[in-house]
Amino acid sequence: MKVELGDLSAFVAVARAGGFREAARATDGSASGLSEAVRRLEARLGVRLLNRTTRSVVPTEAGRSLLARLDPVLSEIDAALDVVNGFRDRPTGTLRLNVPLSAARLVLPSIVPRFLAAYPEIRLEVVADESFVDVLAAGCDAGIRYEEKLEQDMIAVPIGPRSQRMAAAASPAWLARHGTPRHPRELAPGDCIRARFSSGAMIQWVFERDGEAVTIDPNGQLLVQVGGALDLALDAAVAGAGVVYLFEDWLTPYVERGELQPVLEDWWPRFSGPYLYYSGRRLVPAPLRAFVDFIRLDGAPPAQAAGG
Repeated sequence: MKVELGDLSAFVAVARAGGFREAARATDGSASGLSEAVRRLEARLGVRLLNRTTRSVVPTEAGRSLLARLDPVLSEIDAALDVVNGFRDRPTGTLRLNVPLSAARLVLPSIVPRFLAAYPEIRLEVVADESFVDVLAAGCDAGIRYEEKLEQDMIAVPIGPRSQRMAAAASPAWLARHGTPRHPRELAPGDCIRARFSSGAMIQWVFERDGEAVTIDPNGQLLVQVGGALDLALDAAVAGAGVVYLFEDWLTPYVERGELQPVLEDWWPRFSGPYLYYSGRRLVPAPLRAFVDFIRLDGAPPAQAAGG
């Protein structure tokens, strides 16, 4: 039975992505081409591999069994081909990163332009995701997370600032109406612009000073989901809707323009900076290896994630 390697790769890409359009974006291919490849494979094997509905594409029992056997084989093929890539004068290929929005806003802008200039044959794809997905299952080569969110058996490399602070701020107009709080517990119900993760978990506001730690369950009229809606939270704070709580670096431009003023600044908690993390069990692709070497020149020596 003759089966094309490209058809097998198409099936794996669709099964991993959970859809033809998603797989097309991940592989720089076309949804129609992937669909035809999977149909051709199913016809040659004589068994349905994917259950297709208007909402999802899910492997059948036969598809799951095939995927489990193909995943390591195709990974080894990719690794073997990447060894050849190492003999090039300059690495080439696509690097896919899964990062939180805060990293896309505050960490990568100072790194990405210089990296792309240094490696013009590498294509970089950045997926901003707050759900803390398995980066490998999501078809990405590496992710950026903070220490408490690192996955097991991963190599972690410091990236970006090694110390950051959470910060609170409000507009001058809001402070003129309500006064400036001196203690976190002075934030009255209704004062806060709240945020929650896509999981539904609410973000608590943590404050620290002189060994005293205070955690606030914020309350207020406006609730936004972490991600793109944070721009709405900032705009609302500038318009006087309440106190906003975000990364200090995110608020700094608004403070410098006078649109927001710091609130409880001597209570802002400090925490360690983010890490680039990737599997320590697979051969590192050449684009990722180049990126790791690039950021290591800018920062501290690598650290091993918990469990690694």
